[in-house]
Amino acid sequence: MSATDTRKSVAVMLLIPAVVAFALWAFAWPAARTAPRDLPVGVAGSATAAVEQHLAAREGAFEVRRYADEAAARAAIEDRTVYGAIVVTPRGPRLLTASAASPVVAGMLREAVAAQLPAGNALQVTDVVPAPAADPRGAVLAAGLLPVGLAGAASGAVTSLLGLRGGRAAAALTGAAALSGLVGTAVADSWLGGLTGAWWTEAGVLSLAVLAVGATVAGLAALIGRAGLAVGAVLMVLLGSPSSGIATAPELLPAPMGVLGQWLPPGAAGTALRSVSSFGGAGAGSALLVLVAWAAVGLTAVLVGGRRARARAAGAAPAPAPLPEPVA
Repeated sequence: MSATDTRKSVAVMLLIPAVVAFALWAFAWPAARTAPRDLPVGVAGSATAAVEQHLAAREGAFEVRRYADEAAARAAIEDRTVYGAIVVTPRGPRLLTASAASPVVAGMLREAVAAQLPAGNALQVTDVVPAPAADPRGAVLAAGLLPVGLAGAASGAVTSLLGLRGGRAAAALTGAAALSGLVGTAVADSWLGGLTGAWWTEAGVLSLAVLAVGATVAGLAALIGRAGLAVGAVLMVLLGSPSSGIATAPELLPAPMGVLGQWLPPGAAGTALRSVSSFGGAGAGSALLVLVAWAAVGLTAVLVGGRRARARAAGAAPAPAPLPEPVA
């Protein structure tokens, strides 16, 4: 075996365990450390001191926001300002939740408030924005996020490996993203019922998400070569998916995963899809800006990389042979 082959073998033996370790850290660590961290929760009513004191006792778990009455608390839930609210009434506390925002958080709030009631008292719970009837646990959205990331990474990789450059690459990425969004919405909304919002809006968000991932992967490949494919896959799939918080909520992930995930396309896509599907678009603005930014930067890198490739090809072209001198 040559020295080059030996180095390649050693590289494979070291690289694969490193990838496994990174994947276990990215996927298993957040799952093992799931807990509320500054989770926005509202309180309303005239005597909320005891409720606020109970929430504050779990230091760092909840971010308490006060509202004048139940109507204001409901509006905050519908605007995705808070995940739920505790309304204090003379007959005891009543809990408002939004299982469409996160079934896990809704269940967590029910358990936390019910544990403070005297024995034998039943907790009144109102689901202000319920999860889709066909998908009460949010499984479709949670499971569908990984295929979206994989579709984007695949489109970027295939476009690069086929040798498409510049405008042709950008057109291929955009077309693949648009068709992927239509197919994804047909499955998640029309067939499985996991999305229940405006069909074309959902398709637009899915298409934008696939484009953001695909353009980033292809852009990295255009700038730094095939190594960019690996960097893009790690960033978008191995890091972006587990940090998205779509299965639970970003506020339940350990730092810095929860915050980081919302700056990556998978997390932004999950937040935007939840907003347009169940909340009429409320809370989708920042997530859509993140997706647009990634798509724009990625497509710009694809165009710049294509221009560089053309310039290198032109510089490497052989000079034309000189014309023979005329015979006198």
